[in-house]
Amino acid sequence: MNALDYQSFADVWEKRATIRTRPRRAVEDDGKLMYPVSRQPLVVSATFLRECPHLQAFALVQSLYKFINDVVIFETEIVDRTARSIAKDRFDIRFPFACRYDAMTVVVDEDYHALVAMDYMQQTIALTGIEPIPLPQEIELSRSIPKAIALAPEHLKAAVELICVSVAENTLTNDVAAFSKDDSVKQSVKGLMADHLADEGRHSSFWARLTKAWWQSAPAPDRQVIASIMPVFLSEYLSNDIQKQFDFTLIDHLDVSPAVRAALREEVESLAFPITAQHPLVGNIVRFFRASTMLDDPSMEAALAAWLP
Repeated sequence: MNALDYQSFADVWEKRATIRTRPRRAVEDDGKLMYPVSRQPLVVSATFLRECPHLQAFALVQSLYKFINDVVIFETEIVDRTARSIAKDRFDIRFPFACRYDAMTVVVDEDYHALVAMDYMQQTIALTGIEPIPLPQEIELSRSIPKAIALAPEHLKAAVELICVSVAENTLTNDVAAFSKDDSVKQSVKGLMADHLADEGRHSSFWARLTKAWWQSAPAPDRQVIASIMPVFLSEYLSNDIQKQFDFTLIDHLDVSPAVRAALREEVESLAFPITAQHPLVGNIVRFFRASTMLDDPSMEAALAAWLP
């Protein structure tokens, strides 16, 4: 990327970054939900509603803990790794200083998001008295990105990493936006999501610009290799294995009979469905591929045909 082609958002970051502008989010004791029912189908399953509706708050708080845990892993182990490598000029794709400076603001933002999420978890534990059950040690990206990188030849591993992180950042932004608008949850939770969104909008644009610049300069054979890898990445990224295992762990920690526990596990199995082109997350991903001009390439369009509406 030519230095003249890149315009830094440093001034915008100074004025708008949440680490510069937002107060601490304090958990309210107001009776509102800690986590949206719509994001945890277990609590609206027939068996749950019949046998243990009084455990809804416990299940939703544990789901919030998982969401927070996922955010911390995503920010500190996935995005931070790539952004820090770019910022310190250790990434195999070279970027101008202004871009590396912006990458360091992404590092600062993401680590701050993780800190705020951990603070909110501590506050929630103090308010509810509910300790977290064992939480996953990885997220879907912990598996999908290394798998995609392993498929790439040496000279394209950095490009695959860049594209995968860019896809994830653009997907997360839309997911957080939906969360921040849910009126059933506490205002502090919505505020937490809105704060996150304020930074993620800037981040998603940053990653998209980097991806677009690399893609438009890449030779056709390299584009074809990248295209062949993307379906593997997306299949792993959009799997629900980790969520299902968490739900099983959650069921194991519910104070219910073995028969009810077995019925709940069956319902979680039945709730699992393949993520298709109609899923909102896929729509977000396709929009990113279009905006970055990657879908303009026939090889990419053919590779992603199954995901396109």
